[in-house]
Amino acid sequence: MPEAIHIVIADDHPIFRSGLRQVLAAQDIVHIIDEVSDGESALRSIETLNPDVALLDIDMPKKNGLDVIKALHEENLDIPVIFLTMYNDREMFNRAMDLGARGYVLKESAAREIVESIKLVAEGKYYVSPAMSAHLIERNARAVEIRKTLPGLDALTPTERRILRLIADGKTSKEIGSVLNVSVRTVDNHRLNISNKLDIHGTHQLLKFAVQNKSSL
Repeated sequence: MPEAIHIVIADDHPIFRSGLRQVLAAQDIVHIIDEVSDGESALRSIETLNPDVALLDIDMPKKNGLDVIKALHEENLDIPVIFLTMYNDREMFNRAMDLGARGYVLKESAAREIVESIKLVAEGKYYVSPAMSAHLIERNARAVEIRKTLPGLDALTPTERRILRLIADGKTSKEIGSVLNVSVRTVDNHRLNISNKLDIHGTHQLLKFAVQNKSSL
């Protein structure tokens, strides 16, 4: 039997959580290790229990799902997150994916899709509800177009891409160093390498580029 996938569920609607629990209880491969109703509890649970996958509602009291995934990145906790949401719109989808979500499941179809999404995300893959496919295609097309106009983007290392995303979030070199557990000087060297690869001159221009192209990083 495959090893069980340990998950944390965070959603402030008890009826939805109950339905989700029933669906997952029928799956031997999925094991719920905690179930909470707000973002602060979700963050504490993830920090303590280190689940294989976290299922987070985007709308929650205290901290919403987006705030939780931001906090996980700041603590350098690489826990795959699947967002459960009512939002079937491009802006929210892009915000979630920009923050590094590995899955995006609409609540209206969660009962059908949630098990498959958990399995795929636990394997290091991505899952997006088919109803969101138009937004995903548009996002991918935009990324391809940016890479055509800026071939240097493909030359960036994974660390440089992460630093560029942190720059887009408004982080200073000191804050980025804290997140990555490296010195400010190391971060500044990475900034210089990124600028050289992208042919960008000046700190302000690098920030402007990062913000404008965050969805493709």
